[in-house]
Amino acid sequence: MWQFKFLTIAYLCPILLLLFFSCNTGDKKKKETAKAISNSKQKIKITIDIQPFNDIEDEYVNYVFEHIKNVYPSVQLRKKISLPITAFYNPRNRYRADSLIKYLKKRTIKNHITIGLTSKDISTTKGIHQDWGVMGLGYCPGNACVVSTYRLSKIDLFEQLYKVSIHELGHTQGLHHCEIKYCIMRDAEGKNIINEEKDFCPKCKKYLSDKGWNL
Repeated sequence: MWQFKFLTIAYLCPILLLLFFSCNTGDKKKKETAKAISNSKQKIKITIDIQPFNDIEDEYVNYVFEHIKNVYPSVQLRKKISLPITAFYNPRNRYRADSLIKYLKKRTIKNHITIGLTSKDISTTKGIHQDWGVMGLGYCPGNACVVSTYRLSKIDLFEQLYKVSIHELGHTQGLHHCEIKYCIMRDAEGKNIINEEKDFCPKCKKYLSDKGWNL
């Protein structure tokens, strides 16, 4: 009788161990699959669409296009379009940046981000200021932003336009303003301090690099 029980246990042990490891292996594979799916969703690359308005000169548009291509793998240059009349703010003879973003959002397809480029003065509401002039505006996060050359230094306008462009694109990717003085994500606070901004700080750079930027 004891011999029978011993033999039964001897035969059952390998089977139980096999079942145990099979379950563990199955659970491990499920976790790995779930992790892979999660990572693939995070690594979905977006396409940046550069959308110039009719008023801005081609040389500025092409400069931004070529330089963004150097730091991001998927960039498209779209044909020029007219500024929407609905975004014009007659009392100050300027365009509302928030209205321009809403207009661009409607034209932006899934997994794309649109950056509008204009030479016109643009503004938005900031704190107690109902109509605050800005160099650019981008929601954080969002799928559209807008940049203007109007308030940029004419001496190094090309470089300043590029820096403001990637600053606003950084917002669309989920980056907030940075406290590091030299970082491109620094808040201008109503001043043109772009020449003090040399690069993204390590933290902001890593954030964008994880999203596919080549910085």
